[in-house]
Amino acid sequence: MGSSVDMRCPIPSATQVTEIVWYNERLNSKPYDLRWDPMYDGRVEYRGTTVKDCILRITDLRQNDIATYYFRYKTNQNSEWKYSYGFTLSLTDLKVERIYYNTLSCSTTCTLTGNPTYIWYKNGQHLDESTSPQYKYSVSSNYEDSYSCAVKGHEDLHSPA
Repeated sequence: MGSSVDMRCPIPSATQVTEIVWYNERLNSKPYDLRWDPMYDGRVEYRGTTVKDCILRITDLRQNDIATYYFRYKTNQNSEWKYSYGFTLSLTDLKVERIYYNTLSCSTTCTLTGNPTYIWYKNGQHLDESTSPQYKYSVSSNYEDSYSCAVKGHEDLHSPA
């Protein structure tokens, strides 16, 4: 899919963290460091510092990355692992569909919260913005024209044309 996600582990500010490990629920018995999992090879990075904060970055997101991710950490006061609550990752795709000869619809596999604004593009150029997922104006039947959509605030994540 080409997208990436950053998950930040909330560690109490007074805590001096010495070690952090991220893992996911699919590896049930013992937490297994994602950095060593072949499924994440070259796509997982720990960012930030273990003293103040930590960030798990997963790049080139794939459908099989959908999971709940946890982190565990050790502190300078306690050499036992402390465990965290989970972060659930879900992925969604935007797609454009022609629903009538002159109407396009921008649809997604998840429910968008709030009142999202949809941004429409024709041949890669900004065309319109609306809170409606449908675009009804001057839709060309010319097969050389391509349309895509995005959600405001995530303009870098266009639907395929």
